[in-house]
Amino acid sequence: MQQLHPERGGLFVDCTVGLGGHARALLEGGATRVLGLDRDRQALDRARTTLEPWADRVTLAHADYRSLASVLDAEGIAVMDGALADLGVSSMQFDAPGRGFSFQRDEPLDMRMDMSQGDTVADLLARVPERELADVIFQFGEERFSRRIARSIVEQRATAPIDTTARLAAIVRRAIPYRGHQRIDPATRTFQALRIWVNRELEGLDAFLATAVRRLRAGARLAVITFHSLEDRIVKHTFRALAHSDEPLIAVLTKKPIVPGPDEIDANPRARSAKLRVAERLA
Repeated sequence: MQQLHPERGGLFVDCTVGLGGHARALLEGGATRVLGLDRDRQALDRARTTLEPWADRVTLAHADYRSLASVLDAEGIAVMDGALADLGVSSMQFDAPGRGFSFQRDEPLDMRMDMSQGDTVADLLARVPERELADVIFQFGEERFSRRIARSIVEQRATAPIDTTARLAAIVRRAIPYRGHQRIDPATRTFQALRIWVNRELEGLDAFLATAVRRLRAGARLAVITFHSLEDRIVKHTFRALAHSDEPLIAVLTKKPIVPGPDEIDANPRARSAKLRVAERLA
């Protein structure tokens, strides 16, 4: 909120509205109007409840943030007075039963943020070639044992479908050599990779950032929160490119990302890997 300055009023767009927490803070901070996008219908339902006191000042749209331009056009919005994107999976998606994002419960292996369309992770694991699967796990999970894991998945799917979180997690753990106590569960990186893959989380992120910047009013700001290095790298390099082109569009206000302090991490452990980068539209 300190970076976005909602107290100046105007239209702010929460490109990943989730449960509505950021949108609520924008409205409480002085934003005149908020447009919220999310591709998860369950999240939109929750956001609608959160934002009910400001219902006459809020518009919610079932849309991927990469559809920002078309949503703005449909709403007759030429420019934004500020925008926010909080990337990745939300706590609601992790915690909601039946979504398959977490291996803490045994449930169907879905992982789609938008459950109204597309393949589930179980669908993809049933047919994707071993080499492609290994590449996905390595690229999106930065998992050094990706080839062993992919080989094990292909071997095991020949005996029975891999359609639950517990079965997949067990297969991954058995495929990774035992290395004594580990800080994170051995299945974590593979689950991250598959989630990013099925939701195309990195695909088009750079184009979205460029679109968002171009639709900002001069002096307005775009704030982006990332939770893993792959996302943060794209945001960092895209902001840098937009700031150092022949005709710079933005000034990057965060030479280093803003990260949570110890008190915030104690209160919200899931914030520990968050990084906030902010850019301001030039005239």
